[in-house]
Amino acid sequence: MLVTQWLAYVFHYAVRKGLEKEGWLITDDPLRIQAGGADMEIDLGAEKIIAAECGEEKIAVEIKSFIGTSNRVHPSFYYSLK
Repeated sequence: MLVTQWLAYVFHYAVRKGLEKEGWLITDDPLRIQAGGADMEIDLGAEKIIAAECGEEKIAVEIKSFIGTSNRVHPSFYYSLK
């Protein structure tokens, strides 16, 4: 396993466990959706029952790491901030 693949797994696991710790139920890992004739995968789908009359709150989480093979931040990090 490449270092970048391993780091992606570590971040994915950390985000998933963090969501579960906050009471989110992971419903899809990955969440597969279709829009405009395109098939996409989002890293996690989760839902949390809200203790109010507003019902359920749902989220989709896409986990990104901008760590490259060097100690520098990957240029795509800065591009994503635009």
